[in-house]
Amino acid sequence: MAVSRAGLLCLLVTGPLLSEAAQILTLSLLGGSHYLLMDQVSQILQDHGHNVTMLQQDGISLISDFKKGNKPYQVISWLPPENYQEEFMNYFNFFVEEAFNGRSTFEDYLKLIESLATQCTHLLRRKDITDSLKNENFDLVVVEIFDYCPLLVVEKLGKPFVAILPSSFNTVDIGLPSPVSYVPIYYSLLTDRMDFWGRVKNLVKFFDFSKKQWQVHSQYDNIIREHFPEDSRPVLFDLVRKAELWFINSDFAFDFARPLLPNTVYVGGLMAKAVRPVPQDLENFIAKFGDSGFILVTLGSMLHNYQIQDILKEMNKAFAHRPQGVIWRYKTSEWPKDVQLAANVKLVDWLPQSDLLAHPSIRLFVTHGGQNSIMEAIQHGVPVVGIPLFGDQPENLVRVEAKHLGVTMSLKQLKAETLARKMKQVMEDKRYKSAAMAASIIRRSHPLSPSQRLVGWINHILQTGNGAHLKPFVFQQPWYEQYLLDVLLFLLGVALGSMWLCGKLLRVMASWLRGSQKLKQM
Repeated sequence: MAVSRAGLLCLLVTGPLLSEAAQILTLSLLGGSHYLLMDQVSQILQDHGHNVTMLQQDGISLISDFKKGNKPYQVISWLPPENYQEEFMNYFNFFVEEAFNGRSTFEDYLKLIESLATQCTHLLRRKDITDSLKNENFDLVVVEIFDYCPLLVVEKLGKPFVAILPSSFNTVDIGLPSPVSYVPIYYSLLTDRMDFWGRVKNLVKFFDFSKKQWQVHSQYDNIIREHFPEDSRPVLFDLVRKAELWFINSDFAFDFARPLLPNTVYVGGLMAKAVRPVPQDLENFIAKFGDSGFILVTLGSMLHNYQIQDILKEMNKAFAHRPQGVIWRYKTSEWPKDVQLAANVKLVDWLPQSDLLAHPSIRLFVTHGGQNSIMEAIQHGVPVVGIPLFGDQPENLVRVEAKHLGVTMSLKQLKAETLARKMKQVMEDKRYKSAAMAASIIRRSHPLSPSQRLVGWINHILQTGNGAHLKPFVFQQPWYEQYLLDVLLFLLGVALGSMWLCGKLLRVMASWLRGSQKLKQM
């Protein structure tokens, strides 16, 4: 990024002096970790003097038993129709179960996007909500992009916006230069160090990803036709590039180095909070195992909703043979009654994950590889064993292995012997802990914290009016100019024309020479 450290520090210091509190709207149209991220963003902006309002979708929660509680910012809630809520959760549960069983397909993902697009049209039909938001004098909107509904909402409101990508790069094409020789395409499961066949695979994946992006965009065609006039219907590809800034929920310590644009800012680690002492019952459990320490296990908030009894048995058996204590987040009421919990395992419904990762006795983190969990592990220098379930988790764990932060295994591989071997490998090979500590140093030694970068850059956009000065002109060029196809066509024409002219001249000269020879022979 092109702005110097001194310039950014100046921007942060002078920001509050140059502008009054701004009216900012944040959109949270999904539950689960997506809501948690937008809640954190909203609180950070509110704490830094802005007046924040969140448009929040209720009725569909991807985290069971989750209570949102009172917030320091204003909340506007909306409820999708009940029949839609039931239909969505039925399909979402089917989608996740298929992923857990290794049967998920791109067509399943398309149906999930279609379902989210249906939710979007329900929201856009709520003229009471959209008209109320239009009447508010919002200076800026902050959206999180998993699906494309937030972009359509912002377009309807006619407000400038900044966007947050909740995962690593490549899940959405945001217009970054992406040389396929070293920038892996999403779900290629490649690193930045590709051999010849890796580059072949990446190139094929590039065309496949482009086709799939078009298919995803097409799920919103009917919504766009319904809610936007014919002469001003937006194109999703263009809306993505209208963002004044893109905040990426990742970090240099985790992602592969790649070209960035000035309007692209890493804010991985936004969820980090000040470390607090762990609850006394957990501290007492940890103390039982002395120097052996403990292993932390969290596989997300949805695992207990699905039939995975065989997996739980294998994990429990693997933990039973470790000298460490194991603190495992899993809903106790859902634990199979016929599975005897290992003596060194403590099952808890909830745990302070970041505080436990910061504990001096932590030895290993067994995780599903969610973006926020990986960022917390890096923050505290804890090596991991990853068990990806679905979504971006396999891609995240490719990066974990490439950076030597840990190892990964699939659910299909999950047998007690395999898991025990991988845990032993990571804990006994000091290179994993060294790599995790090195990543932690990279993560912590940024000149500005993630929240400072978030607030500083948003203040910059508010003070300058927009982010046009941060975007390359390529965003305004037609595709054939971007790829120099007009120039190549012109040069090809010149080359072919020159070849034709040379051929013509050669034929004339040959004819003249033949004529001269005939004259000499007479």
